Amino acid sequence: MKKILIINGPNLNLLGTRQPEIYGQMTLKEIETKLKKLAAELKVEVCFFQSNHEGEIVDKIGKSKDEFNGIIINPAAYTHTSVAIRDAISAVELPSIEVHISNIYSREQFRHHSFIAPVCIGQIAGFGIDGYLFALKKIADLI
Repeated sequence: MKKILIINGPNLNLLGTRQPEIYGQMTLKEIETKLKKLAAELKVEVCFFQSNHEGEIVDKIGKSKDEFNGIIINPAAYTHTSVAIRDAISAVELPSIEVHISNIYSREQFRHHSFIAPVCIGQIAGFGIDGYLFALKKIADLI
């Protein structure tokens, strides 16, 4: 069975309570439950990882090549700052999709640049948690 790693970056553990007007009221656990259900329908396996620490995310990506067939990542604030995460995704050469709950291009100017998108096969932003579901469908098709 194909395996997909779903990575969530800093502060996404606070979903449901953090700025619900931007990120909605669904918790990360609730999103994971929806993704598990969809994964079963798509006949793929999903594994979830969340960290507020850049190095932990880099380590997880670096160890993913032999275990996973693709990556879905919401790097959160690291989208705009992390060359290390970008390099890790590039190095493992797994198909990867970047996801954002909010439309980063309609927010503050500093959020308009992604270091991660150029090393991914696509980016989905602004569709709430549906972005995760769409990403899972697409990556399941591609792998």
